[in-house]
Amino acid sequence: MEQLLPIGIFLFVLFLLLGTGVWIGLALLGVAWVGMELFTMRPAGDAMMTVIWRSASSWTLTALPLFIWMGEILYRTRLSEDMFKGLSPWMARLPGGLLHTNVVGCTVFAAVSGSSAATLTTVGKMSIPELRKRNYPENLVIGTLAGAATLGLMIPPSLTLIVYGVTINESITKLFIAGIVPGLVLAAMFMLYVVAISRFSPNYRPDPEPPMSFSERVSNSRFLIPVLLLILVVIGSMYLGYATATEAAAIGVIGALVLAATQGSLTWATFTESLLGATRTSAMIALILSGAAFLSLSMGFTGLPRGLAEWIGSMELSRFELLMMLLVFYIVIGCFLDGISSVVLTIAVVEPMIRQAGIDIIWFGIFIVVVVEMAQITPPIGFNLFVLQGMTNHEMNYIARAAFPMFLIMVVMVFVLIAFPDLATWLPENMRQTAAH
Repeated sequence: MEQLLPIGIFLFVLFLLLGTGVWIGLALLGVAWVGMELFTMRPAGDAMMTVIWRSASSWTLTALPLFIWMGEILYRTRLSEDMFKGLSPWMARLPGGLLHTNVVGCTVFAAVSGSSAATLTTVGKMSIPELRKRNYPENLVIGTLAGAATLGLMIPPSLTLIVYGVTINESITKLFIAGIVPGLVLAAMFMLYVVAISRFSPNYRPDPEPPMSFSERVSNSRFLIPVLLLILVVIGSMYLGYATATEAAAIGVIGALVLAATQGSLTWATFTESLLGATRTSAMIALILSGAAFLSLSMGFTGLPRGLAEWIGSMELSRFELLMMLLVFYIVIGCFLDGISSVVLTIAVVEPMIRQAGIDIIWFGIFIVVVVEMAQITPPIGFNLFVLQGMTNHEMNYIARAAFPMFLIMVVMVFVLIAFPDLATWLPENMRQTAAH
């Protein structure tokens, strides 16, 4: 394979730059620049300007900073406290008790945040002390939180899906709608795990909750209702074709500001903090995307993606074997890179293989997100594990062990997706088409 030399050079430069602590976006730009200088006659600076401008001026990408800002506003409100108050009366009756608030809380916040770390911090801030107070097993409190927080990557508005859609040039709205059912199925699998553990584990003896009347439960949930309405409006407007992803994001920001104002937690300080937080995250992702766009161009000149796709094609793998290979590949990459970076880095090489194998691009978006979610809870660079370590002061290997059952559940979810592809494709195929892009 004449492609081995460029692969070796690209990987060497990439790991050299990442190892010296250079930002991921800049490392990608560096690798691409080296590739352009070595393998083409085209002036690298010229090509870089054109490609970065083209990737940054995409209208679809506008949804990204808006959804990040919406999550940042709600992250700074009293939402996490209200969420626990609103959810706990309903969850207490289920087998497994209040541990379900971790899963349901993460599912609800995932639908307004799009970020796994923000989901984990918001829900964890409130639920960890409350669950400890009631004597829930520590490893389950941490494990369910680590696993359920990854739903932020799948349930719309998912930042990873926006990045995937922009990179592969697919409708963001369709990808969002495709993530709803698999996200809920995964949440249900986490809840079933909690039920099973509560039934069969001998040391599962939390303090019982005091009984509550129906009217008390409803009055406690009044804090949650506005958030649920906001989620319905944002996702519903996209599904019914009234709004594109970008327009839905703008609606979400206005809704979040109104929600924070009515709650009394919108001050000038929280407003500017949320704006700065969203700017920082958006700038980081934009830099990674620019680097990746330039790297894709540079790799295209070497013929690397096409060569690899042809090589894998010549192995005549079945569709299932190809997906298994990609599953292992992304789990390994996920040990060292965060989700968005691993999607962006690999998609130029993986896309031709997927299209050649006749795999649905939207379905593959959901597949890749489930596998990238696993990366959030695998050491040594599992992002959620670091966040949890900061919140609980446990040893990293204790947190990784607590999160391991959730990792296995996600592996099962990959096989569920392969067995029932309609989980991801049915909703987007049946949505109204008025605002497809």
